[in-house]
Amino acid sequence: MATSPHGINYSAYRPVVMGRRGVVSSSHYLASQSGLRTLQAGGNAVDAAIAVASSLNVVEPEMSGIGGDGFMLIYMAKTGKVEALNGTGAAPLAASIDRYRDTGIPPKGQGPRTSVLRISTPGILDAWLEAHGRYGALSLGKALEPGIELAAEGFPVSHRLANTFWGEREVLAAHPDTARTFLPNGRPPRAGERLDNPGLAKTLQRVAAEGREVYYGGEIGKAIVAACQSLGGLFTERDFAEHRCAGWNEPLVTSYRGIDVYEHPPNSPGLVLLEMLNMLETFDVASMDCNSSDLIHLMVEIKKLAFADREYIADPAWVDVPIAGLLSKEYAERQAARISTQRATPEVTKGEPVGAGHTTYFCVVDGEGNAVSHIQSLGGYFGSGIVAGDTGVLLNDRMTQWHLDPNHANALMGGKRVRHTMNPPMAFKDGKLYMVWGTPGGDTQVQTNMQVLSHIVDFGMTVQEAVEAPRWNHDQHGTHPSGYGGDFGDEDRLEIESRYPQDTLDALRSKGHKLIVESDWAAWDYWWGSAQAIMVDQESGTLLGAADPRGDGYAVSW
Repeated sequence: MATSPHGINYSAYRPVVMGRRGVVSSSHYLASQSGLRTLQAGGNAVDAAIAVASSLNVVEPEMSGIGGDGFMLIYMAKTGKVEALNGTGAAPLAASIDRYRDTGIPPKGQGPRTSVLRISTPGILDAWLEAHGRYGALSLGKALEPGIELAAEGFPVSHRLANTFWGEREVLAAHPDTARTFLPNGRPPRAGERLDNPGLAKTLQRVAAEGREVYYGGEIGKAIVAACQSLGGLFTERDFAEHRCAGWNEPLVTSYRGIDVYEHPPNSPGLVLLEMLNMLETFDVASMDCNSSDLIHLMVEIKKLAFADREYIADPAWVDVPIAGLLSKEYAERQAARISTQRATPEVTKGEPVGAGHTTYFCVVDGEGNAVSHIQSLGGYFGSGIVAGDTGVLLNDRMTQWHLDPNHANALMGGKRVRHTMNPPMAFKDGKLYMVWGTPGGDTQVQTNMQVLSHIVDFGMTVQEAVEAPRWNHDQHGTHPSGYGGDFGDEDRLEIESRYPQDTLDALRSKGHKLIVESDWAAWDYWWGSAQAIMVDQESGTLLGAADPRGDGYAVSW
C-alpha cells in the first residue's frame, strides 16, 4: 500500500484522473461523458454543468431532476469571483402549519411514502437557465442536448439503479404515470435493460426552444399543476408563475489552514461545514492518526455542536440568520472549548453566537479555470413518487423537511423556502482555485465534506484516496435512509465503516459512542455518499479528478 507523507497507509482503488483542458466528475459515467462532450464542443464549465445536470435527471432518476431543487457555486476565471446561485423552490402558497399538522408528512420519514402533499415548487431548472443566461457559451439547446438524447433514446440501467428500482417498486407502482415511466414492462427494469423517458425528452426540448416561461408560466407548468391538483395537491398556477430563482448571492467563506473555503449561504446549511472547519482548525489534527479514535471522536463532537446550531438556519427572506457570529473564529474557539477529548457528549445544545434525502453532486472545471460546484435533489428516493402526467417530470418531496412549531426558524409557511441539507463547497489557495468537491447523502454531506478536505489538507492524501477513504457518519435522529435503527433505535449513534482498525472501534466505544459498524459490502453502499472532487495542481495547473466507487460515478478528463 502507498504511504502518504504523514505516514498514512492507504491506497485508492482508482487512479487520479488528470487533464489540462477540463475535468468532469459526477455520480454517473454517462453524465460525466455528457459534460466532457459539451466541453469538447466549445462549451465552458457552466454549459457542461447543465449537460451533466440534465443527463443525471435521466440516468439517476431517483436522485434529482427538474422536479426538484439545488444549489450552485460558480467561479468564472475572468471575473475572479465566486457566486452562489440558489435553485430551491418555495412551499405552495396555500400550505400552512394547520393544514399539515395531521398529515404526518413533516418530519421526513413519516406519513404516506407517496403523497402530492410532499411536493414543493421545483426550483432547479430556473437556476440552470439563470446560470446559462449569464455565463453560457453554447446555445441552451446545445447544453441540454446530451440529456435530451439520453431521455429520448434510452440508456442501459446499471446494477445499482436496478437494485434501487427493485427496492422502490411499490413506490413506483403507486401512481399510474410513475409506473408507466419507470416500470415500462410492468416490473422494475433489470440491469442492462434500456430505459427511456420520452415525456421528459419532450419537456427538455420545449425548454430548450421556448425558455423558462414554458415551464414556470406556460403549458408544461400548467400540466404539472393540473396533475397535482387531480391528486388533491395545494399547487396553483400562481405558485409556478410567480416562482423566481432565489438569485445570485455572495457566498460564505472561512479559512482552514490557509485554504479559503466557500459555501452557499442559507437556506443551504453550508455554514455548518464552515463552522465545523473553524472548530477543527483549533486542534492539532495532523499530529493524530487519520484512522484513530481520537480524531474521529473529535470530529464527531465538532459535528454535534455545529448541527445544534442548524436551529438558526432558515430562509433568510423570512429569518435573520446570525451568519457573522456563527462563522467567527472567536465563536469557534468558544465552541471547541466545550468538547471533552475523552467522552462523547450525549446531548448538545446550540451555542450563542454574536447576533444570534436523496441527492446528487457533481463538479466541472474547464481549461480556462472556470468551475462549477453543483448539487441537486428530489429529496428522498424518487421524491414524492409522482410523475406529473405526460411531462416525464418526477416531483420532489421537500415538504417533509419543515418544522411545525411556529416558533422554529424553519417553521412551515406558504411561499417560504425550507432549510436544506444540500451544500456545494469550493476552495481556493493563495487566490487560485484549489478544489471543487461535494457529495449527496442528506445529513452526511457536511460530515463527508469535512472528512475529505481534512484527508487532503491535514494528511496529504491524493484526491482519489480522500474520496475512497473509510468514513463515519454521526446520526442523532435515526435517519438512516433504509430506516435501519440498529441496536439503538432512534438514539444517538455513530455509523462507521468496518474498514477502520478494530482498536479504533473499541476505543470509540470506550469513549461512550454507540457504534453501528457496517459490514464490508455495506461500507461501499451509496448511503455513505458518492463524493466527487476536482483539484488543481498549484504548480503545474493540471486538473486532478476523483469519483467515489460507492456509486456509479467516474471522473473523466480532456
